[in-house]
Amino acid sequence: MKQINPLKFFSLLKWLDGRPLTILPYRQKIFTDVLYTFDETGSLFYNQALLLRGKKNDKSLDSILAQLFGLCTWEPIGGFTGLVVAFDEGQADQDLDLAKKLIRANPILEEIVLIRQKSIERKDGRGIIEIRPGRDVQGQHGGKFDMLVIDEIHTQRNWDLLESLQPDPTRQALTWITSYNSVFHKPLVPLFDMLKTAWAGTDPTLYFSYYAGDRTTDPDFQDKTPEERANPSMISWTNKNYLRQQQRRLPSHKYRRLHLNLTGTLAGSALSAERVDDAIARGVKVRPPVDGIDYVAFTDASGGSDDDMTLAIAHRDESGRGVLDCIANQNQAPPFDPLAAVKRFASIMKEYGVTKVVGDRYAGKVFPSAFQKEGISYQVSELTKHEIYEAIEVQLNTGSVVLLDHEVTESQFLGLIWRGTKIDHLLNEHDDFCNSVAGAIGIVLSERRNWKLEILNTDPAMPEEIEEMEKEKYKDAQDWINDSIARDGIFWPN
Repeated sequence: MKQINPLKFFSLLKWLDGRPLTILPYRQKIFTDVLYTFDETGSLFYNQALLLRGKKNDKSLDSILAQLFGLCTWEPIGGFTGLVVAFDEGQADQDLDLAKKLIRANPILEEIVLIRQKSIERKDGRGIIEIRPGRDVQGQHGGKFDMLVIDEIHTQRNWDLLESLQPDPTRQALTWITSYNSVFHKPLVPLFDMLKTAWAGTDPTLYFSYYAGDRTTDPDFQDKTPEERANPSMISWTNKNYLRQQQRRLPSHKYRRLHLNLTGTLAGSALSAERVDDAIARGVKVRPPVDGIDYVAFTDASGGSDDDMTLAIAHRDESGRGVLDCIANQNQAPPFDPLAAVKRFASIMKEYGVTKVVGDRYAGKVFPSAFQKEGISYQVSELTKHEIYEAIEVQLNTGSVVLLDHEVTESQFLGLIWRGTKIDHLLNEHDDFCNSVAGAIGIVLSERRNWKLEILNTDPAMPEEIEEMEKEKYKDAQDWINDSIARDGIFWPN
């Protein structure tokens, strides 16, 4: 590969209005770091760049400039292949239109390349850039490219398309990814997972550039205002009131995500992402059974379809919190045998000394009968799925829940939304893991609730069970119960 400084190449270009192309210092650093840093073999040091900043900060422009630089200066064996993937037709058309305008504004580029309907080609036949919407590359596994640009990855909710865009390991390839933050900010979503790796710093060949209202990777912008930190190109904006106008015109959550590059929340989200995160004991995947602890179990049954069949086991700790100990599924790829899942779950429950499982009315008597054969009684939940989720929202908000570090469960909790008057999962998504977890947590916390109700309903005076220090603090049982309700996060009907 030719080692040509990209800034020298860009210094030869003009902007659309004929003025010299201006590239702000922070963008110059990105270009030189990514396109002009080499390893000991002379190959590019970085094979992936993850670049996030607010809307209208030259992300798409830089993507096109990088591709034009590769097309005109790189000389890989067989010729240069560049691919620009945007995730909708409109964004792809905008990227292609910008590339065409830059070429027409620069005679030096017109001497080298030809503009086609959906591509840009070198006149000598030694290179091509194709610009396509994501649906046009769906299902293409692997691929021959030297530079891949993925523009605005925030729209992607799973890894399907990204998996089809993996580079050919026999070629040196650079993947250039731009975006602002996603509304789908949860595990198993590509941008979430990529950011987790980037912030951890565990991949030395991943170049990471991040500008947001709350933090940045650029020390020169650490002490800026949130607006300046998320919008490093705003110094070049002609309309100095742009952000103020957008703040007035957009809902707050949209403004924060688009222009401050802060992680978004789904419209109608049922649970607070911060509360879910606070409840997770990071690094704890399972809590082995302990003698003397009373465990409960909840199952979300399935007929063997694409939905998992799941089991959650939980207990109440000494402080009164609902603690998740184990979560499991059928351990078979769908379609699976539900009766085999019952046997697996029964074995796990017996390890925890659990002889009863709670679940819904799915499939009538099929599952109660199947569990009974394994020595486990099956109780139909008195609560609907919505009521279970409504309860855990309160329990999470008051710090009464301790979860395991389980990505699918976390992702499903963050995907719950209000649909009309009920809490449910998004269309085409699942809630089987979080349903079992919420159900098990609800059982152990409802047991604590019933204990307090018994005190309230049986004796209006101070219960003898309360320690002397409690008696001194509270005048009567009602005061004690009201304070413990507020402390533990249990809300009672009038």
